Amino acid sequence: MVKDPLLELRNVTKIFRIGGGLSIAKRKVIKAVDNVSFALPGDKPNITALVGESGSGKSTIARLILGLIKPTSGQILYKGVDIQSILKKDWKRYRREVQAIFQDPYGAYNPFYRVDRIFHLIIKKFNLAQNNEEAHKLITRCLTDIGLRPTDILGRFPHQLSGGERQRLMLARILMLRPNLVVADEPVSMLDVSLRAMFLDSILKFKEKYGMSCLYITHDLNIAYYVADDVVILCYGRIVEKGDMETVLKEPLHPYTKLLVSSIATPDPTKRWKGRLELKVTSLRETRMAKRGCLFIDRCPNAMPICEKEPPPLISAKPGHDVACFLY
Repeated sequence: MVKDPLLELRNVTKIFRIGGGLSIAKRKVIKAVDNVSFALPGDKPNITALVGESGSGKSTIARLILGLIKPTSGQILYKGVDIQSILKKDWKRYRREVQAIFQDPYGAYNPFYRVDRIFHLIIKKFNLAQNNEEAHKLITRCLTDIGLRPTDILGRFPHQLSGGERQRLMLARILMLRPNLVVADEPVSMLDVSLRAMFLDSILKFKEKYGMSCLYITHDLNIAYYVADDVVILCYGRIVEKGDMETVLKEPLHPYTKLLVSSIATPDPTKRWKGRLELKVTSLRETRMAKRGCLFIDRCPNAMPICEKEPPPLISAKPGHDVACFLY
């Protein structure tokens, strides 16, 4: 149990209804997030990785935390207060203390404005400088700390910068605001491999030097292991396993987590995948709409009769290591 959490999700569910031209009764229901609960500690900076395949609900959770959409049920608490209440009363503070880095470094900028504008808007909105000279010094310092040369960046339009430069501009924006929490949604998926380590090292620096926590969303367990202290594994919108990163990756309990770990490619040409896994063909929509039972049942090699009847509860298998599986 996390004491005095910085961020806490309590039984959060998000339902989308598909079919805009139909009556509400005829629209199809998709549970993007299903009864999700986890927390980031508030007593020390922490990086928690939210890991799962595409379509597992990771980005929906990010949007819920940022207040871009509302949960269908459940609560999201920031420093013990429901974020919906904070957004109504003091949205400016929340926007400063909880910042986001999105996946697409090309869609995050208005192409009609020079990149300087994102810094000047922040400085004006949050009163970070008293005059233009102070503002310029602040921008220059933040860019330099991220490894960018201000003379190469300032005054240019977004299309004149590389994807890596654009994404590191987002890091400079984060550094300028010094938030308590960064929500990073697949931030390196569109970057060259040569730039990924640099970006991830900046995230680690934010934690160690500036005390910022981070919810790092990814489908890549290698990246999660490099950057995170704790991990939450999602499968079709439900948490199947969570705990210390080292323990979960080296001693996975849930069959889904084991499948993810076994899918990590070994950098050895003599050790190649040879086996084939035969799976029942089930669409994502059919799986998401299952009302009872374990959502992983069609892919699980250890499925039992009880798995068809009810969803397994999330239990503590070991201290600090939770799993949702009837095997335990």
